[in-house]
Amino acid sequence: MKAILPLLILALSACAATVNGPVVDGGPIRQDGLAMLGQPTRVGSLVVTPMKLVEDSRCPVNARCVWAGRAVVTTRIDGTGWRETANLELGKPYATHNLSVQLSSVQPEKVAGQQPPAQAYVFGYTGG
Repeated sequence: MKAILPLLILALSACAATVNGPVVDGGPIRQDGLAMLGQPTRVGSLVVTPMKLVEDSRCPVNARCVWAGRAVVTTRIDGTGWRETANLELGKPYATHNLSVQLSSVQPEKVAGQQPPAQAYVFGYTGG
């Protein structure tokens, strides 16, 4: 029994990313504001996780467009003691709990005639 108790404590402590910060799941938290789908990353005091690419209608780099298009990503936002999910649009700040977070970049650039697979995307976030 004594040998099991430390393992149980270790297992339970692994459930929370930080004691006084956001509680997240999805693996190690990146610290650079960049993340692939399902990968959490720290943005200031927040941890954001891109969950789903909803839309990528950005103008391809090898085309001329009359409209720049947009990219929208369903993003889970974790703060201390709260969690919410929102659709963030590239370049537009999103305000929540007196904080702001923004989807600031989407890679790879779009190319006419090609649609990269969802797992190839890397999303950049700023704010927090």
